[in-house]
Amino acid sequence: MTAIKQVRRMAGHDELQQLLGAPAPRQPSPEDWAEVENYIGSPLPSDFKAFLDTYGAGVISEELVVFHPRGSSPLLERMRSIHERFAARRERGPDDFPHPFHPEPGGLISWGYDYGGDEHFFLPCHPDPDRWKIVTMAHEEGCETFDGPFADFIVAFMERLEFMDEDGNIRPATPSFESC
Repeated sequence: MTAIKQVRRMAGHDELQQLLGAPAPRQPSPEDWAEVENYIGSPLPSDFKAFLDTYGAGVISEELVVFHPRGSSPLLERMRSIHERFAARRERGPDDFPHPFHPEPGGLISWGYDYGGDEHFFLPCHPDPDRWKIVTMAHEEGCETFDGPFADFIVAFMERLEFMDEDGNIRPATPSFESC
């Protein structure tokens, strides 16, 4: 995994829309989040909810998969499954997992994964969810913490992505969003 360095740029919802293009029309509802936030015992970061209410579940730049409570793979179901699986792995090898997983106090809260095998979590390290950090559990490489909001993480994630074209040339990824 290439490190995603946090740069204090404070990307906002508008910047993400400029990069990803206009989303398909959606009818978000505050009730969408009630069951998820009840499960974690806290509101989720506002920019995360705003992004998903705008775009829904899907794949960012053909790499990063995000889930919405009303998506084809609902966020709450995935959270429960990932938390259970990672908590069991942590019991077997605690040195490999420096953070507990929800529902343990201060446990990581799952929100997505990427096709490189990395899982992405919120680290509820502050009473204000908008100040939570993002932890990436890199496939076989440990974990990395991003100190910034969801929108900044998404911009940094897209900026570091590279793909190989048909001619074998390495090129920067094109920012995109595909609903699923």
